[in-house]
Amino acid sequence: SVFAAEVMEVFDRSPTDKELVSQAKALCRDYINSRLIRAGVSWSKPEYNAPVPGGKLAEVSTILLRLGDELEYIRPNVYRNIARQLNISLHSETVVTDAFLAVAAQIFTAGITWGKVVSLYAVAAGLAVDCVRHAQPAMVHTIVDCLGEFVRKTLVTWLKRRGGWADITKCVVNTDPSLRSHWLVAAVCSFGHFLKAIFFVLLPER
Repeated sequence: SVFAAEVMEVFDRSPTDKELVSQAKALCRDYINSRLIRAGVSWSKPEYNAPVPGGKLAEVSTILLRLGDELEYIRPNVYRNIARQLNISLHSETVVTDAFLAVAAQIFTAGITWGKVVSLYAVAAGLAVDCVRHAQPAMVHTIVDCLGEFVRKTLVTWLKRRGGWADITKCVVNTDPSLRSHWLVAAVCSFGHFLKAIFFVLLPER
């Protein structure tokens, strides 16, 4: 189809900032959707079910989710009940966005890696699951926009240097799930304590 050809064409040249951000948001919606389904949370907000990424972006999405699975498997407690860990209310958009951006900034304090990008998505999805569970489904939209804004401000230059989102496909060194990919070990070591650190930043003064 013409559309598929256009999408492929976008991947053949250097992507623009705008494209990278809209791709980041499409990937985020896809990631959150899969986590909501996995959590068994009913999710009937058709306006958020944007089209599932096609072509190369679909491949990126699959890999992102697979790497996320590995990360969440190694550190199950970090990416669950995030709102409770951060001790935040999910009723205020400002509180949720401030908390998410604070965690995002903390993840990337020591540079950018694909492992950290995956972690950012896992945090966004964990927070989205909390929001839907606490009857705040509209907040999912806020989280997706917030991640897009963070990508625009902090990650686009790095993504451009790597030729865009498709670069994540190089992370998958081997297809044997019993062998943990080397990037993951490096990723876990580098941000093992990031949530712990951020909780203290966000905790109200006692």
